[in-house]
Amino acid sequence: MTTAPRYTILVPAHDEEAVLGECHRRLKEVMDSMGEPYEMIFIDDGSRDRTAEILRGLAAADARVKVLSFSRNFGHQVAISAGMDHASGSAVIVIDADLQDPPGIIPLMIAKWKEGYDVIYGRRGHRRGESVFKRGTAFLFYRVLRSLTDVDIPSDVGDFRLIDRKVCDVMASIRERNRFVRGIISWVGFKQTAVEYERDKRFAGKTKYPLSKMVSFAFDAIISFSYRPLKLASFLGLFTSFGGFVYFAYVLYLKYFTDRTVQGWTSIIALNLIFNGIVLLILGIMGEYIGRIYDESKARPYYVVRDKTGFEDEGRATPGNATETPRLADGRPRREGDR
Repeated sequence: MTTAPRYTILVPAHDEEAVLGECHRRLKEVMDSMGEPYEMIFIDDGSRDRTAEILRGLAAADARVKVLSFSRNFGHQVAISAGMDHASGSAVIVIDADLQDPPGIIPLMIAKWKEGYDVIYGRRGHRRGESVFKRGTAFLFYRVLRSLTDVDIPSDVGDFRLIDRKVCDVMASIRERNRFVRGIISWVGFKQTAVEYERDKRFAGKTKYPLSKMVSFAFDAIISFSYRPLKLASFLGLFTSFGGFVYFAYVLYLKYFTDRTVQGWTSIIALNLIFNGIVLLILGIMGEYIGRIYDESKARPYYVVRDKTGFEDEGRATPGNATETPRLADGRPRREGDR
């Protein structure tokens, strides 16, 4: 019988052909030094380069490597969630393929896990190779997010972390489509702590998070964990309505109690543009929330696996939905209490 893995390493990858070989080598070196059984699950998030081919080669050469290949690009957060659905280890470690998060930190996380912590996240100190703009916007994002939500989401923390089996099982039961994984992990609770580290430069290739994706990611995070933008929209509407009534009273006062009148239409047009802009802003905020309700109501699987390599149902295409039964390494359905 195959020994069940104690650790599962999840590695989401999208167009990462230049770095996969080195990523596998470094992870293997670190995990071999632990002297305990492990598996690596690479999630090919609809790559258009040679990522899928390289991953199949790694799986052929290393029996501990497994590959999930999506039918298209579903996004980084969904890729992590898919990996959690298929993980068998007692501890699950999430790390990106670009090697900005050093694999050498994993033993420190494992040591904290053995002390009794359920979630150990990597907190970034110095961020090598990142622009002042990138560092500044990241700093601002975490502070704004913390101010808008009641969930204690740690600052300066990415998805590089270790989670215990019971946390992974809870994560697998949460099926919302617009996923912000690090926020959901904070929301579920359990005993959490941080490991400090310095983030390296990307080993090779280009970032998969340009400014447009960063902005979209920030909106997803805020809207997924806070309804305060709706409250802000309400206050903004009350404020502008009050301002409009005050201005209307001022115009009536000028007409009936003075000899002065409002000259021209410039001020009226300007006020109309301002008020209409605010109305559209409020409608846009409401639309973001309604759109997410619509996404959830369709109940589509939030990812589709084109094929699997290294799993018991190798080659089989499957939807990632709530009816999937998580399984252990030997193929048995995972039940409460299984490690």
